Amino acid sequence: MTNKNIPVVAKELLVPFIIITSLFALWGIANDLTNPMVSAFKKVMPELSHTQASLVQFAFYFGYFFMAMPAALFIRKFSYKSGILLGLALYVMGAFLFYPAAQLASFNFYLISLWVITCGLAFLETTSNPLVLALGHPETATRRLNLAQAFNPVGSLTGMLMAQVLVIGSLRSNDYSQAAYSALSSEEMAAIRENDLNIISLPYIGLGILVLVILITVVFIKIPATAEQQKMGLKESFQKLISNKRYVLGVVAQMFYVGAQIMCWTYIYQYVDFLNASLAADQQLTATWFNMAAMIMFLSGRWIGTALMKNVVPAQLLMLFGVAGASCLAVLILVQGVLGLYALVLTSMFMSIMFPTIYGIALKDMGDEAKIGSAGLVMAIVGGSFGPILFGSLLDMGGPDLADVRVLGFIPEIAFAFIVPLVCLVVVAVYGFLSNRENKI
Repeated sequence: MTNKNIPVVAKELLVPFIIITSLFALWGIANDLTNPMVSAFKKVMPELSHTQASLVQFAFYFGYFFMAMPAALFIRKFSYKSGILLGLALYVMGAFLFYPAAQLASFNFYLISLWVITCGLAFLETTSNPLVLALGHPETATRRLNLAQAFNPVGSLTGMLMAQVLVIGSLRSNDYSQAAYSALSSEEMAAIRENDLNIISLPYIGLGILVLVILITVVFIKIPATAEQQKMGLKESFQKLISNKRYVLGVVAQMFYVGAQIMCWTYIYQYVDFLNASLAADQQLTATWFNMAAMIMFLSGRWIGTALMKNVVPAQLLMLFGVAGASCLAVLILVQGVLGLYALVLTSMFMSIMFPTIYGIALKDMGDEAKIGSAGLVMAIVGGSFGPILFGSLLDMGGPDLADVRVLGFIPEIAFAFIVPLVCLVVVAVYGFLSNRENKI
């Protein structure tokens, strides 16, 4: 149990804490603007399989894996502020690349643009997370990171709203069934594709302009140096990390958690499409509203979880939330229907504390090696690349539709595929259990 008298953020560090916390919304916007794009590209480019469309998430989250370690080495040599500025610059570059991607109508160019954006996000996350942990007393570090991460869903809700209003609701390809769209002449299809690809690109370009303004602002803001131990050699840092069982297991747990989160937030769109296939025209559901409800649950869970950590050990809470989240997905798989959709939405409440809590547990009591350790935990976001591909391959196992196969005779493949994030959340629960049992929090 933590000491209640220690402030989460000291008054003298409040301003830099607010500045750094504001950056957490930026990757929330990009993440949740991109999640619906798997479904959007599948509609605009029906020749893509579900597995191919999932490459949107692979390109997006692989950038974290590729750039996290270079980011850690960069801020280790220079400063946290330098890392933030370079991250913002890469973010802007990737967003502006959406313009030539639309002009060339190239799916691969879009993938490259997304990859560059997340190279920037890797810098921002590798920098911001350990910086927040260091801006205060070590005993309240995990609570402080949960507090900062609570503002990330604000960006996520913004990204979802942008996706619905600016993209999904405006796609002309949405006005056609897959068969009707495929039956159009090549000229008609080309015109619709050009229109829709421009629509997909527009919010990213606008986001690039916003991030450019933020970058210029940060140039003139003073970010204080944090108190750190004397620098150790890079080899020694790696040796300490590899020998730290709590850290190594934390990287594994983080990879599984991110995979679960991205699958739940990406494939809610396909699950709603599956439900809509059996509903009348006036009863059709809008996936974005349910995804926004999931994000509201996620935001609520962050605040509730942060409050509970005053009295509950973080590792124990992580274990309980992992079990609860896996149980929700079990309801979706076995019960399905609208009740299954509600269970999927509720899962987000229990995923809410996982990223910052795993992060805080894994990096607890680290000194200078936390910069390299942070990179490993950000590289673990690569779980968001591989999870959707596995999920998409399960959707493709019977054909292009979402219920070509009925597992055990009653579970459509779109519901069965959620067994992948269920297993991921079980892994997170096990990490919480082991950390709590070994008193390593």
